[in-house]
Order: sequence, then structure tokens, then C-alpha cells
Amino acid sequence: MANAIRALAMDAVQQANSGHPGAPMGMAEIAVALWGRHLRHNPANPHWADRDRFVLSNGHASMLIYALLHLTGYDLAVSELRNFRQLHSKTPGHPEVGVTPGVETTTGPLGQGLTNAVGLALAEKLLAREFNRPGHAIVDHHTYVFLGDGCLMEGISHEACALAGAWRLNKLIAMYDDNGISIDGPVGPWFIDNTPKRFEAYGWNVIAGVDGHDVDAVDGAIAMAKLADKPTIICCKTTIGKGSPNRAGTAKAHGEALGHEEVKLTRDAMGWPHEPFVLPEAAYAAWDGRAKGAAAEDSWNEQLVAYKAEYPLLAAEYVRRMRGELPKNWAQTAVDAAVGAHTKAETVASRKASQLALESFTAALPELLGGSADLTGSNLTNTSSTPPLRMQADGSANGGRHINYGVREFGMAAIMNGIALHGGFIPYGGTFLTFSDYSRNAIRMAALMKKRVIHVFTHDSIGLGEDGPTHQSVEHAAALRLIPGLDVWRPCDTAETVVAWACAIESSQRPSALLLSRQNLPYAPKAGLEDISKGAYVLAEPGEVGLAKKAQAVIIATGSEVQLALHAQQQLAVRGIAVRVVSMPSTTVFDRQSEAYKTSVLPRGLPRVAVEAGVTDGWWKYGCAAVVGIDTYGESAPASVLFKHFGFTAENVAATVMAVCAPPR
Repeated sequence: MANAIRALAMDAVQQANSGHPGAPMGMAEIAVALWGRHLRHNPANPHWADRDRFVLSNGHASMLIYALLHLTGYDLAVSELRNFRQLHSKTPGHPEVGVTPGVETTTGPLGQGLTNAVGLALAEKLLAREFNRPGHAIVDHHTYVFLGDGCLMEGISHEACALAGAWRLNKLIAMYDDNGISIDGPVGPWFIDNTPKRFEAYGWNVIAGVDGHDVDAVDGAIAMAKLADKPTIICCKTTIGKGSPNRAGTAKAHGEALGHEEVKLTRDAMGWPHEPFVLPEAAYAAWDGRAKGAAAEDSWNEQLVAYKAEYPLLAAEYVRRMRGELPKNWAQTAVDAAVGAHTKAETVASRKASQLALESFTAALPELLGGSADLTGSNLTNTSSTPPLRMQADGSANGGRHINYGVREFGMAAIMNGIALHGGFIPYGGTFLTFSDYSRNAIRMAALMKKRVIHVFTHDSIGLGEDGPTHQSVEHAAALRLIPGLDVWRPCDTAETVVAWACAIESSQRPSALLLSRQNLPYAPKAGLEDISKGAYVLAEPGEVGLAKKAQAVIIATGSEVQLALHAQQQLAVRGIAVRVVSMPSTTVFDRQSEAYKTSVLPRGLPRVAVEAGVTDGWWKYGCAAVVGIDTYGESAPASVLFKHFGFTAENVAATVMAVCAPPR
């Protein structure tokens, strides 16, 4: 069984002349122990709700999971292994969820798979607490994760594993491939951690000194781990590239093909006489997981029938949540919240407007699972429906729905990805916008995976004031808008904030980022609410400031700068200059609208001026004649002083519009 993995791994990497054969060859026996003796899954249904989750955090070892999926009976033909790393194959260079059946998460950026696994395990624990009843363990599965030295060197592993210990995630089992080799060679000079002691300090159960090439030893360690009352790490000593006579135990086995001659020598050394990609029937028979998997799912389905009979409402809610569907009354809930915000027309910071929206939405959607990276009182991500999550003396959860992640922005973002991947929850988490840089790669991964994760980024500009340029976001809105598949919202008032939240909740195939102000923002009067969800809309025509003529220019503004645009419109009207004001809370959403709609908002032939307290680069694509922005860092001073200092005044906006409208000399 182990040599079948080795053969497929070295053959596929050799065929592609690209890839990483060493880890799959070194972890083959670990895979036999887990996938052959413990993993509860059904190859015929990769989406079975109560399957065990398996994460390959060392995603460069992708041929390991591809070999396992093929061997155990998933819809992954040997032809796909032959097409490893080729265009449009089901076997990309690193595992990608949604591309390969049976892959739970996209991995490759080291440490994030491990962190996703923490999120997966947390989701399982919280759903079990919410839905299980005596005699009905409808949510009852483990999360297993393979990881290597690189995952443990990445700082995110510290963030995630500390939280896993604090949360007592006893169904999380990590299997550490301790082969002592990375790309640059033996890791001794740069990786001196005592990993078992490190994880003991996190509050984990540690099983150290396991021979990673002894299937029975690994099997026994997994069995012990299942009995623990805390997360477990099994430290498996292995040889990278095991089986290769000249590459085993060296960095040459890590990230390149063995070479045709070394592949031949490895076949001889393993006693493996078969041609490339040809396996004996005995290997397929030993690995085949279809009958066992079907029986496991059938048994669970019988349990679900009994559960539905005794708890029909609870069962219906569980099924809805796991399907990612919103409740039938959701649309009305969203409309009521938006209309309520419009009617009240409150002057509040958009971070407070976000909390007001969440008060309504967290009450209506029990799947909303919030949190903050030690900034709850600033991000305002908590509500009366989301008490803080705490673990009780016996390790069980208290039912809280707001997570204190601590000062761990990157860990929070990747854990939320894992929660979203599991299903049953819509995670959201808050920090300051400037710290989105810490989270950025996990945000990118959420977009790549098309997962509904919501980031609440407050203190979105120089408007945060005295904390100064270290905390004042200048380039961050523009940088986030560059991530394909991420919706970025910067609302100007309570109604836009409600709509932004509603759109984020409804965006089942996209993550979202909400950029919110520290300072209070007046309500922007508007004729209707229906076009806010299109990302941009006409907020005010010249007639609304008493000028009975067609617009001569358009001011585009976002967030806190919408008020500047409205005041500038009034000043220009006095001078007889007619201006349309467009609020553009989401450039990313607006860009997806029809050409007809975009033209109706931004008519051709009218000069355009954009106003945003951030870098100017992203605005030129809208054909702007000028941009009132900031292409430097901020300063430490009160917000009102800073806005004036950097030219964010109605007078400067009006002057800029007049300059672009003036006839050429």
C-alpha cells in the first residue's frame, strides 16, 4: 500500500518534470495508517456532512493526496495523475478545493492548512454542541492534518495552535512529518524548536518519537489521540524520499523530479516491477474504501432519519445550515433592516452602523459566528445575540457566538476560512483596516476558494486621527480591491452599511471586506435603496440642490468622503455649476454591472472627479479627470485637522471640479 503511493508520486512528478516527490514518499506509511485504518469518509460522496476532514497542510506534497484519492476510489482516474500539474487537470500543483473531489481546502502557503484545520475542528465542536442530543450524535467527526517543518516555522502555526489548545479541540489530530529537511537543506541551523515541548505549552496532547515508517506504531498513536481530551500532535520521524537510493534523506528529494535513472533505481530498491502508473490489483483492493465508506454514510443516514423523527425542526435547521442556504424570511429581514436604517437616518460611525445591522442579522441568522482580533470594543462585532465563546471546565463550549481571537489577525482570517469550508456557519471577524496586511494571504485564499467569509475592517482612513500613520490606512482599500473575487465595501452611512452586510451574507461564492469609519458620518439623504446593492448609484442630482439644469460633472465618492461630495455639490450650485453625486460603496460590485447600468450612473462625456481618503491609483480606470486622494502616509493629529491638512474639504473638492469643468485656455 505504501509503495503504491511512492510509485504514483515519483511517476507523476517525473512525468510533469515538476513537483515534490519527497514528502509523499516519506509519509506513505503515515497515510496507510490514517487512510487505511481510521479515516471515516465515502469516496462516492465527498460532501457527506459527517465525514472526517483531512487537510494536507504541506500542500506541496499534493501527489500524496492525489494518490490516496485515486487509490481509495474517488472520481480521480489514473489519467488525471498522468496529467499532474497540467492545464485544466484535476491534479493541480497544490491541492485546490472545488477542483479535485475529496480535497477539503486549498493548501500550499505553509501553515494555512493547519490553521484551516483548526477552523474545521472548531466548527465541528460548535455544531455538535448546538445540534447533538442524547442518543443522537449527528455531528461527530475528526479533523486530521498532515504538516511538515515549514508549516511549523510559519508564524501562523503559533497563532492557530495556541487557540486550538485554548479551545480544547480534542477531535483535531495533527500528524507532523519530522524529516529534518527543507528546500535549503537540513533544517538544524535554522529550526531548533523543541516541537513536543512547544505543543505541550499550547495545552496539546503530544505523542512524540513515533516511527513514521511503522504503520502499526502510527496506527496506535492515532488510536490514542482519539481518546484525548485535547488536540493531539503525533510527531513522526521520517526519511524524506524514502525508497530512493540516492535522494532519500536529502533536499534533492524535496522539490524536483528524481530523474529517470533514479526512478528506475527506486523501483528496483522497492521491488516494484510495474510500469509507470500501473498498479497491481492487490494494491487497489487493499486501498479500496468505497464499500466501507458507503456503509459508514448509510449508517449515518439512518441516524439522521431517527434524528429527524424526534427533532424535526432541529434537523431541518441543521440541513439548511450545512447546505449554506439562508432562511426563508431572510430577504424580508434584510429589507426591514435597510428601511429601518433609512427611516431613522442616524448620524453614527459606520463601524457602529455595522453593529446596528449585526444586531438584526445575528438574531435572524444563528449561523453568523463573529469575532475580533482583540479589538471587540473598537470593531463593534459583538451583539446581544452573540455572547463570547468560552470553553467550560469539561472542555465543552458554552454556546457563545463571538470569538476572542486575541492579537492574531492572520490566524483569525485562516481559521474563518476553515469554518466556512466546514459548513454550518458564516464567519466574520474584525480588526483595524491597516492590519488587513497581516490577514492578506488568507483573504486571498478565501477568494481563490470562493468561500463566504466576511472581514470587518474598521478605522479605515486618516479619520482615525491621533494614532498616526502606523494605524492610518492609505493604500489598503486599493490593495484589497486588487484581489480577484473579493468584494470590498466602504459604505457612507447606516443604510449603505446594512446593504453591504446583506450583500456579503448573500454572497455564497465570494468573501467580502467591509471598510468602516471610526468617526461619525451623517446620513446621506437618498430617494431609494434599491440600487445600493449594485455597488454605485446616483445619490444626488443637481435638482436636489435647487439647480434646474443637467449635470456638467460627476463627483464619485465613497465612505466618509460622500459628505464632502454633497457639500461640494451645494457650493458648486451657488456658482451655477451643476453636479451629479455618485456614491460608490463597492467598486468591485459596480464593475460587474451591465454596461447600460454603469453608463446610467456615469454618463459618457461628463468629466468625473473621484474623492476618497486613500491612494489615487485605482480611480483612473473610471475615466476621472482628477482624484482628490492621498498618496502619502498620514500624520498624528485629530481627524478634523488631518482632513483639512490633506485637502479633504468641500472647498477643495469644489475647486477641483471647477478646474476640470473650466474651458481650456
